[in-house]
Amino acid sequence: MTPITPAFPASRLRRLRRTEGLRAMVRENSLTPDDFIWPVFVRDGEGIEEPVPTMPGVLRRSVDKVVAAAREAHELGIPAICLFPYTDPALKTEDCAEAWNPENLSNRATRAIKDAVPDIMVMTDVALDPYNITGHDGFSEDGYIVNDRTVEALVKQTLSQARAGADIIGPSDMMDSRIAAMRSELEREGFHNVALLSYAAKYASAFYGPFRDAVGAADAFTGDKTGYQMDPGNSDEAMRLVARDLSEGADMVMIKPGMPYLDICRRTKDMFGVPTFAYQVSGEYAMLAGAAERGWLDHDRVMLESLMAFKRAGCDGVLTYFAPAAARLLNA
Repeated sequence: MTPITPAFPASRLRRLRRTEGLRAMVRENSLTPDDFIWPVFVRDGEGIEEPVPTMPGVLRRSVDKVVAAAREAHELGIPAICLFPYTDPALKTEDCAEAWNPENLSNRATRAIKDAVPDIMVMTDVALDPYNITGHDGFSEDGYIVNDRTVEALVKQTLSQARAGADIIGPSDMMDSRIAAMRSELEREGFHNVALLSYAAKYASAFYGPFRDAVGAADAFTGDKTGYQMDPGNSDEAMRLVARDLSEGADMVMIKPGMPYLDICRRTKDMFGVPTFAYQVSGEYAMLAGAAERGWLDHDRVMLESLMAFKRAGCDGVLTYFAPAAARLLNA
């Protein structure tokens, strides 16, 4: 499409910026609470809301408080909440068996939310890092994260979450062929309507640091994840990964991190036209929230501006820790 713009003064592009009403009439993208998935950290205990030091305003919540958060999200019009467990270090093992324990934190929280707020969708995370004594997303053999054995464990974790009532399962591990394996077993077990939101292009990023603090993986973590997460220098590879995951049965795809990879979001949407999400990860959130806390940035304006960037880049939605604050503003 070639824009037709008459010469000045027939064309004064500022005409349509003059008032809020004009700006709203011609706005190309908009935000609503429907665009958000709210990531929430769950921990053991009761009546606990524990601040995450590296993420201003973010809490680790006990299951009862996560239920309260889900109720708040539903009232704000946020359609989904995503659970990430802060696992007791005593439960982290080499075999990661807690990942598919029916009574683990994630599964208990899922059941509690679906009992109390059945209309909100629960998304869960599939990866071994919250349960792994090494802090990695898969099993390590001689310092290498092995693929096929890890996928077998991820399938067990997936089925455990589906049985607990998860609506959306988010594989974040970046193992090859895991979508095909998960979809096959979900179908075989009768979970025909459980959606897979694949972390199709997840980069080996330095922006994940605060998240590892939030889930208690920072102390256990050794080495790096460059052997299975994507190289930040690659873009074409991301398209191959998205294509593969869609062909294996992913219903939706995600780009992670978000703001530094908006080009990947746009390429994905333009090339595939599928439901495309991004994760505004912990480091992105911490930069903005921390600067706003110090008075260096206007919190509300930078929050909404950053979220609008995802819509402009072609995303259908975004996982963001700002979800409730943004929804309250948009609902005002």
